[in-house]
Amino acid sequence: MTPQRFVAAFGRLNAIAIAACVILASLVAGAHAAPATPKVAVVSFGLFGDQDVFRSEATGAAKVVTSRFGGDSVVQFNTKTGGKATVAGLDTALQATADKLNHERDILFLILTSHGSPNGLAVVAGRTRQMLPPWALGAMLDRTNVRHKVIVISACYSGTFIPRLADPDALVITAADSEHPSFGCQDKAKWTYFGEAFFDVALRQAPTLRDAFARASTLVRERELREGFDPSNPQIAGGENVDPLLVARRR
Repeated sequence: MTPQRFVAAFGRLNAIAIAACVILASLVAGAHAAPATPKVAVVSFGLFGDQDVFRSEATGAAKVVTSRFGGDSVVQFNTKTGGKATVAGLDTALQATADKLNHERDILFLILTSHGSPNGLAVVAGRTRQMLPPWALGAMLDRTNVRHKVIVISACYSGTFIPRLADPDALVITAADSEHPSFGCQDKAKWTYFGEAFFDVALRQAPTLRDAFARASTLVRERELREGFDPSNPQIAGGENVDPLLVARRR
């Protein structure tokens, strides 16, 4: 090999080695890069239009959640004359919100507030009268294809939704168990008992939803006993895979 050819060959090998180092460095940097922060999207519906407390609670709860966890919110509520917070309206809002999310990484945060029964949630928008049962809500959420979900239901007997909705990827919080009413549904009230304790008091300070639930459950029970009511027994279930993804902003 002539000196000139040797120099040319050495130059090519040197260029290849440099390129390989650049690629290796990029791979190493990518392996150590922090994972993308999950986005939180809130859908909050006040389903019972004949009492203003559900409009107030749906609106206030969405503000508290977005202030603690970030993200965007969609708020709908019914009034005595009508509204879009119907069964079909909820389905539409959930699907539209899901279309904006990474289905594997992001979190869908659903808040529902209404009167409830062992059969489901009352939906009242003017003359429209509907029932939202657990199986129907579960089907809506399944259709979103969003893996990680938080569902908070503020209503009497709302624990009836837990068997259908709760799993390791879905954290479900309810104002009552499946056998008891919850309280505080006065027309001019700003919050129900559970809504005030969970959203307006505990979640404003607690670092996690579980911490907020524990504090709110104590506050609700103390208030109910003080006022002579049978305890509503708020419930929490599922969500083991959601917990590490949902971290509140520092106050």
